Amino acid sequence: MPQKLFSESDREQIIAAIKAAELRTSGEIQVHIENHCKGDLMDRAAEVFEMLKMYQTKDRNGVLFYLAVEDHKFAILGDAGINRVVEEDFWETIKNQMQELFRKGSFTEGLSLGIKLAGHKLQSHFPYDGDTDINELPDEISFGD
Repeated sequence: MPQKLFSESDREQIIAAIKAAELRTSGEIQVHIENHCKGDLMDRAAEVFEMLKMYQTKDRNGVLFYLAVEDHKFAILGDAGINRVVEEDFWETIKNQMQELFRKGSFTEGLSLGIKLAGHKLQSHFPYDGDTDINELPDEISFGD
């Protein structure tokens, strides 16, 4: 069970990073963790993106952090709205920074850093509007098998 790889404190830290990032943007960030990636990494991330209904955000500005921990694979998948405005190598740059921490076994810190960096970019393109913004997706971490 992938839940066991992250302590309660780790999960709280990741959720706090999501909440902090979403305070300044209308964008939505979600984290999905499972043991094994079934099939192609990006195809599986897209399946999870759809399963979590992340495409239903008003501005199409959802970002998924997908981890298959036992396979040592992870992906960051942004929706059409955010992908239209970020640099071509934006997600790869974040992945590389996260990977440095992952190699040291610092998964919670790596995820938190990636979430923070994605949040900054979302904030610059999709700033928070207190009058109309609602939290469209849950901030909890979702787990597969």
